[in-house]
Amino acid sequence: MTQPHDEPTAASPEELREQVEQTRAELGETVQALTAKADLKTRAQEKATAVKEQATVKAGELKAKAADLKHQAQDKAPEPVRQKTAQGARVARDNRTLLLAATGAATLVWLACRRRKR
Repeated sequence: MTQPHDEPTAASPEELREQVEQTRAELGETVQALTAKADLKTRAQEKATAVKEQATVKAGELKAKAADLKHQAQDKAPEPVRQKTAQGARVARDNRTLLLAATGAATLVWLACRRRKR
């Protein structure tokens, strides 16, 4: 930090006023910078927003890549495999409630068996 005697002296009252105004402006900028650094909540929110945006972009890239792989797999799969896959997907869609109930029941049985082992 500079000491007052290190700075040039003002030749006139007008120069002194200008130096005071310049020092005030610099001090104001310094205070604003320190306040921004000390505002952890805002910095955390900004970081969270940036991470969210990155995740959204990455998710979009992964989704596009998965769709591309799906199309490649569909193109290379033999016709009987494609038909069976489509039929399985259709049956699953048509019986969604039944599948969900069966999955829930299987999960409950698994949890009950797991608790007995303890």
